[in-house]
Amino acid sequence: MTELTQVWPPVLLSLQVTAVASGLILILGLGLGVALARTDFPGKLVVSTLLNLPLVLPPSVVGYLLLLALGRGSPLKEWLGIDLLFTWQAAAIASTVVALPLMVESTRAAIASVNPELEAAARTLGARELELLWRITLPVAYRGLLAGFSLSVARGLGEFGATLMVAGSIPGRTQTLPLAIYDAVQAQRYGLANAMVLIVTAIAFVLLWWVRQLESAPAHLAALPHDLPHDPAP
Repeated sequence: MTELTQVWPPVLLSLQVTAVASGLILILGLGLGVALARTDFPGKLVVSTLLNLPLVLPPSVVGYLLLLALGRGSPLKEWLGIDLLFTWQAAAIASTVVALPLMVESTRAAIASVNPELEAAARTLGARELELLWRITLPVAYRGLLAGFSLSVARGLGEFGATLMVAGSIPGRTQTLPLAIYDAVQAQRYGLANAMVLIVTAIAFVLLWWVRQLESAPAHLAALPHDLPHDPAP
């Protein structure tokens, strides 16, 4: 019973960190993915490459770069006016940075795969670009968006290396599930480690199962909304 009570603090903290990171991933990933899919600008390839670096860099390197970005003397810290290092907010930032590329790339691919003739038809009915995005493009691409978001959430939940660098492993404050599992194994508390591994595996399994369900669901061709504005007849 004592070990069971020690499972919940890192579980609740992980859910809190993941919830904040998921919100950031959704907003930033959707915006960046749409921008990369629909606009051309100087340095687009460089921006896309930089966004994907956390996928290939060692987590410790990503954590070190975040340490420099959030640490003393950094422009970001001076602008924010607060010290985020070794807080649960720093853990949320680390999870966001590491998982964001999955959302960006899934969004970019999903948006780019939308039939341009469908969008062109909506434009002939008088749809503006923002309305077109919200009511045509995103609904048609929703499966790719949800799959990317689910994978990003699962990746953020399991983040370890970068989180350890910027947030540490302070029980009750910054010790998320992956960090708590590592500490439990180091202390040879295998019963506690097994319980936490079971929880994080179950959450990841549900998220991945949902992604597979989305991929196997039959595709439906989105119809143009009937209430789109029509251009007046000449």
